Amino acid sequence: MIPAPFEYLAPTTVEDALAALAEHGEDAKILGGGQSLLPVLRMRLNAPEMVIDLGKIESIRGIRDDGDAIVIGAMTTHAAVGSDPLVAEHAALVSRAVDHLADAQIRHRGTFGGALAHADPAGDLGAPALALGAQFVIAGPGGTRTVAADDFFIDLFETAIGEDEILTEVRIPKHTGWGAHYEKFVRVAHQWPIVAVAAAVRVEGGVIAEARVGLTNMGNTPLRARSVEEALVGVQATEDAVREAAGKAADGTNPPSDLNGQASYRKHLATVLTRRAVVTAAGG
Repeated sequence: MIPAPFEYLAPTTVEDALAALAEHGEDAKILGGGQSLLPVLRMRLNAPEMVIDLGKIESIRGIRDDGDAIVIGAMTTHAAVGSDPLVAEHAALVSRAVDHLADAQIRHRGTFGGALAHADPAGDLGAPALALGAQFVIAGPGGTRTVAADDFFIDLFETAIGEDEILTEVRIPKHTGWGAHYEKFVRVAHQWPIVAVAAAVRVEGGVIAEARVGLTNMGNTPLRARSVEEALVGVQATEDAVREAAGKAADGTNPPSDLNGQASYRKHLATVLTRRAVVTAAGG
């Protein structure tokens, strides 16, 4: 299907993009990499009068070291994130997740910030960002503000980004030396995960000293498996020792039931995938 007619604007600065957004209001849509928006336009599930393309704003593209965090510009492609040595060294969990994200074509067109702003609970980046305690820098008419990951994902396809605001960058605290793994279960290659688990662990002397575990597609937003994280502290980094803690993975979750599996099936999967992800991340 062909999209409904719309006007197109490609500003070169965040300020110009915000001005255009303010001018057109709810009749405008922001275009990042287009991997979520373009299918919606083609199916005419949304028919904006103005599409504001952020692709020419160089200031919100790229990756840099900022002391205790790495900063990823919102318009940085998944492929660039996945191949960046800073990300691999200081936020390995993000690198692992990007490796599993869709296919090569989408990774070269889709953007890191666009995927997070889309906030699909089955998206592969929300759980790692949440687990690592990412912070989201959002620009608006009144300047910029920073929102913690715990407060960023509000509901299904809904974030803390206001209608007159733009996500400009994501700050990820460094987890240098932490083991990481993203365990994803699908029926068909490149599919949205039925369930996935993002795990980052810090091991000292064969014992798990700290753990961060995020869950994909286990509710209306990405979720943090805090009961698992607490239960893992002090546990030997072996499969048998991790099993009991991983059994808490579904606590407090509300997964969907659909053609890919019932909620009860997803809860079972979460415990299995959590055990695998944690053991692999710990090097067990």
